[in-house]
Amino acid sequence: MSESGADAQAAPLVLITGASSGIGQALAAHYAAAGWRLALVARRSPSVREWAHAQGLDASRWAVYEADVGDPDAMAAAGRDCLGSQGLPQVVIANAGISVGMDSAEREDLDVMREMLATNVLGVAATFHPFLAAMRERGSGTLVGIASVAAIRGLPGHGAYCASKSAVVAYCESLRGECRPYGVRVVTLLPGYIATPLTARNPYPMPFLLQPAEFAARAKRAIDAGASYRVIPWPMGVVVKLLRMLPNPLFDRLFAGRGRKPRRSRAGGR
Repeated sequence: MSESGADAQAAPLVLITGASSGIGQALAAHYAAAGWRLALVARRSPSVREWAHAQGLDASRWAVYEADVGDPDAMAAAGRDCLGSQGLPQVVIANAGISVGMDSAEREDLDVMREMLATNVLGVAATFHPFLAAMRERGSGTLVGIASVAAIRGLPGHGAYCASKSAVVAYCESLRGECRPYGVRVVTLLPGYIATPLTARNPYPMPFLLQPAEFAARAKRAIDAGASYRVIPWPMGVVVKLLRMLPNPLFDRLFAGRGRKPRRSRAGGR
């Protein structure tokens, strides 16, 4: 049932990047079901609009902004549009990301690495940038960086992805200290294996695999609690902490024969 414009504007607002599929779409569905308004950012805005209409979402409660998070100017423009049409979000979730294997011996893979760092790392800062000053002035708000358990140890064939997600963890930790005096929270979430298009072609076992909807439910609980750092699901957090403690020679032998994520030329693109 459609609500009045005033009622809709009274609902809290969450901005989510990478909202066209996977984790981003699951988060959007979960927040919508909880009564939040949605500001959805994606490179493929028509598919997001189609999804929102298919879900039967009240048109007064969502808007879509087309931007590539790796382009800071495009994200700044999207942020201005959101502030002007929907207001200042209570929660901003920097979720957009790329996961592709790489081989540093291949020249084209250096371009893949550049793109991955621009999307996965710069994209997080570019997502937060349009809202930081206003959140600090308001004295409240939550910024959520989606990292990965791949941040905790470097995996063969995943150099660009692991490096990018490690950078997200370090960046969010730095930002958390900067924002604390202003009452703005920074939450770092590290998903394990989630059943999304990014993991569909992984040629190796994926323990504790979660469906996107279950991840979204657990993520929202962590965000609501203001958790500074959370691995989802928690058993994966135990596993990766144990891996972090392994001596390098043992870790290297353990992962020597592990399957590698397909490279861009074999993975079929972004």
